[in-house]
Formats: sequence, C-alpha cells, structure tokens
Amino acid sequence: MRMHFRLSLLAAAAAFAWGLSGALVPQAEAADLTIKLGWTSSAGETDPYAIGARAFKQAVEAESKGRIEVQLFPNRALGDEKPLLEGMRLGTVDAAIITNAVVAQIEPAFQINDMPFLYSDEAQAQKILDGPVGDKLRKKLETKGVVLLGFMEGGFRAMINNVRPVSTPADVKGVKYRVMQNPVYIAMFSSLGGNAVPMAWAETFTAVQQGAIDGLEIPPTVIDQNKLFEVTKFLSLTNHTYSVIELLMSKRVFDKQPDDLKKAIVKAAAEATKQQRAASLAASQTVVATLESKGMKVNKVADIAPFRESVKPVYEQFKVSIGPDIMEDVLAQVK
Repeated sequence: MRMHFRLSLLAAAAAFAWGLSGALVPQAEAADLTIKLGWTSSAGETDPYAIGARAFKQAVEAESKGRIEVQLFPNRALGDEKPLLEGMRLGTVDAAIITNAVVAQIEPAFQINDMPFLYSDEAQAQKILDGPVGDKLRKKLETKGVVLLGFMEGGFRAMINNVRPVSTPADVKGVKYRVMQNPVYIAMFSSLGGNAVPMAWAETFTAVQQGAIDGLEIPPTVIDQNKLFEVTKFLSLTNHTYSVIELLMSKRVFDKQPDDLKKAIVKAAAEATKQQRAASLAASQTVVATLESKGMKVNKVADIAPFRESVKPVYEQFKVSIGPDIMEDVLAQVK
C-alpha cells in the first residue's frame, strides 16, 4: 500500500509543477517534433515572410495538438537563403521561407514565376500556382530533396533607386540595380538597359547607402520593414514580377515523421498559405502611402506595353530551362 502511494506521487509529480501561487499546475509535455523555421528578412508585422512564418507556426501547432513546436528564426539567424536551401537538402535545416528566384537555382522550372510582366494580378498567379502547374513544380523540387508546402506571396515587385523615377524602359537605362543572384533577373534588367548587379541580400542595404549601387527591385512591404526608404529616394510601381515566396521543408526531416504528423504539416501549411496571402495583400494595399509619408517619391507606371516588348527575349532565353510545356501552359492561361 505504501509503495503504491509513493508511485502515485511520482506520477503526479511528472504531470504537474508548482505554480507561483503555490497551486499545482499542469506541466507542458515536450513536443514530438521541433521545427526550426528560418527566413532572411525582418520579423515585422507586415513583412510577408514573417507573416507566413507566424501563420504556419500557429496552424501547425494547433493542427498537431501541440505535438509539433515551430521555432522562428528571422533576420538570417539560420543563414542566408542559399545556405538555408542547401541545408534543407542535406537535412541540417528543418524548414524555411525562401524567395522563388533562389529556389530556381536548384530547380530551373521555378524560373517561370520570375518571368517579367507575366501575371496581371495576385488572383491570376494564385490560380495557376494552386493548379497543375504548381503540382509539376512541387514534384520537381521534391526530387531535389525539398518539400514544397505552400506558394506564399510577397506582392508585386517595384523598382527603387536614387537616380530617377521609372516610367518607361528608357528610365532604367544605365542605372545600377541590385538583383538577386539569378539569371532571369540579370537578363530582365539587361534587356531594359539597366546595369544588373547580382548581390546577396545581406550586402544590399549598405551597398545602396554607400552608393555602390543606385537601387534595387523589391516588394514595397519589404522596403518598409527593412527601412530601405532611409537610403533610396524614388519608388516606381512597375509590378514587373509577382514575388512568390515558398514555404519549404527538408524532405529528409519530413520523411522521418509518422503519417499523422505529415498530414498535420501539409494541412496546416495550406491554411497558413491562405492566411498569409490575405494578410500580405492587405499590407501591400496600405504600405505605399506609408512609404510616401516617410519621404519616398512614388509613381505608377501608366503603360507596361513598352516594358513587355523590351523583355520578350527573356522568354525565349529561358524557355528550354523552364520547360516548354510549363511555359506554354502558363502563357496560355495568362492571355
């Protein structure tokens, strides 16, 4: 009887801890899986990467009933985008939210999303990415060791610089723009007459500040959250590229999980993607006025036809690497 009582006390001690008030309170059980999720931009309220990360954390912890814990690492705490992506392939990084252009470095079919002046609006892009084209891209990336959980969005990209506003392709000529280390962006700005300077994100703010480059291209929400309005003057709403950001997970890590946790991750990612898109769109609709109030000179591009004409060679250049079937499918849907 005495032994039974002692064992009962031990069991109770394992399940409860003393609270500050002196009362017994339940002690949280350790999660079955901890996912470390990294991204390179800020943790700001309207940063599209941060919005997506928080949405995924909330959704997957709820869906798994606490069996999965997601730890968040903004501001390159786990590394820059290329090392994050390579880490997922090796299984040394659990998950990340990565810019599409960097994903395209390991799977060229993803270059379709970076084609200039392709999608007319967010709804059109989402419909295509949530359909057969998105499924093809997902399967291709999985062969490279990365599971694509969701096509989130950063909004349409704009051009910012310290030389002049952009209204026509001629305004891009001769201006030094930082672009991602991606051949599509290099070709895009070269076709418009600009000087494309491939550069890692971590170096960009200082390079603009010191005048090593004149500007860059980036979604307005990222301009605001990363204080680029402090070092650039002109914001031109060119909407040249719909910025897809992918929620990704290491296939090695994903495959180790039991089926019920895999299902929880996939279902939560779909819900988080839906939430992120809505929040990102809402933020993008107000951020331009915010940037204007912070001193940026904003202009909208009235006629994109000359831009589309200028970038036609880019489509021919990347048709083979993307895959003619994918490119023709998308072009047929955006007509």
